[in-house]
Amino acid sequence: VLATAGDSGAGRLHVALVGLSGTGKSTVAPLLAARLGIATVDLDREIERRLGARVSELFGSIGEPAFRSAESTALVDAFDAPPSVVATGGGAVLSPANRQLLSERATVVWLQLDVDDLVARLSRSAEARPLLASDPATALRALATEREPYYRETADFVVDVAGLSPFDVADVVAS
Repeated sequence: VLATAGDSGAGRLHVALVGLSGTGKSTVAPLLAARLGIATVDLDREIERRLGARVSELFGSIGEPAFRSAESTALVDAFDAPPSVVATGGGAVLSPANRQLLSERATVVWLQLDVDDLVARLSRSAEARPLLASDPATALRALATEREPYYRETADFVVDVAGLSPFDVADVVAS
C-alpha cells in the first residue's frame, strides 16, 4: 500500500497530500491531522474563503492562471503557519515554485488511484470540478498524463488508495 518515492521527508513540519481530483485529499487531511495532533489546511477551501467564491466559480470568473496564483499564495501561507496537514488542489504541482516549496517544506504523500476508479468515484460526487466538466474520463486521463510526473517528482511516499477507506488511508500515512 505504501511505497517510498523520494527521501523520507524527515524533519519537515508539514504533511502535504497531492494527487488527482477525487483521490481523497480533502477527506483524508482532517483525519490524518487528528491522528498527528496538528492542524488541517485545505487549499481549495482556503482560496474559496479568501476570494469569496467556490473553486468552480473562480475558474470561470478569474480564470485558471489567477486561480493558480491564489493557490501558490495559499500554499506559502500554509507552510508559514504552524505544522499542518495540507490538502493541495490536484493542480498545485503544476507550478515549479510550488513543487520546490512542497519538496523543501513538507513530507509529500501522493494519493494515487487508477483513472477508471476515479471516474467512478467522481460520478458519485456532487462537487463541481471545473476541469472535468464535459468528459470526466477523458479529462482525468489527460490530467493524469500531465501531472503524474510532477506528483512523482515531489512525493516522498505514494499510497495506492484503491479499496481503502479514508480512515485506512489516514492510518497508513500516519504510520
